[in-house]
Amino acid sequence: MHGRNKGEYVRLLVSVRNAEEARAALAGGAEIIDAKEPSLGALGPVDIGVLRGIIEAVNGMRPVSAALGDSGDANALAHAARAAAEAGAMFVKVGFADVREPGAVRERLARVMDGALLPAVPCAVVAVAYADWDEVGGAAPSTVLAAAAAEGALGVLVDTVRKDGAGLFRCLGRAALGSLVREARARSLMVALAGRITVEDMAFAYEAGAEIVGVRGAACEHGRTGRVREGRVRELVTARDLLRVHREDSHGASLELNRETSFR
Repeated sequence: MHGRNKGEYVRLLVSVRNAEEARAALAGGAEIIDAKEPSLGALGPVDIGVLRGIIEAVNGMRPVSAALGDSGDANALAHAARAAAEAGAMFVKVGFADVREPGAVRERLARVMDGALLPAVPCAVVAVAYADWDEVGGAAPSTVLAAAAAEGALGVLVDTVRKDGAGLFRCLGRAALGSLVREARARSLMVALAGRITVEDMAFAYEAGAEIVGVRGAACEHGRTGRVREGRVRELVTARDLLRVHREDSHGASLELNRETSFR
């Protein structure tokens, strides 16, 4: 899942809450279908029956990821990871909004990885770091990255807990985010970015070496609690494709696109 070379696409991940939205995201050109219930927070999990329906709708045409949550008992999260893996998720995402200590972060991540480890059904784990970690009392991105590298996770997703706030790049800053991406890549970790990302941010994500950009609200009618629409996803794919065409001038490419396009 990682190792993007210069000139390759940043893959578009679209978060969906049910099979109908999964079909819309797939038809619009999303490369990764992510199962998530937006009403339950940044990493709100869908019911296992809903996850199975999403995986059935995708029918092996794209990887399916599943959000597990970002708080609670490590054993419960490990059980959720096992259920998602058995359902056919290719990778699961777990966050650390309620723990700060490195030991607690590593313990949760290790438990989830054990839960997702099925001999016949490979399922990787992505550790989610929050740019607004200090505001919510969660683990610092550097702590999450170190835990992911130490425990052998697939990669890290840098996101925001609050979806009505300043957004990823305003919370963390381009310099800090670029440094985090470089450190993760140096440790052979996949890097994904999400959290109210604009088109200009997407250009930066491409140049910085991030491999995935995740969206929800930008793919929906009426914001992140609305419904994913095929046409909205297709517009995002077109915007992403222009970044590759104009990669020698990422700032100029972003100016060519609708500035109101927002990735959330």
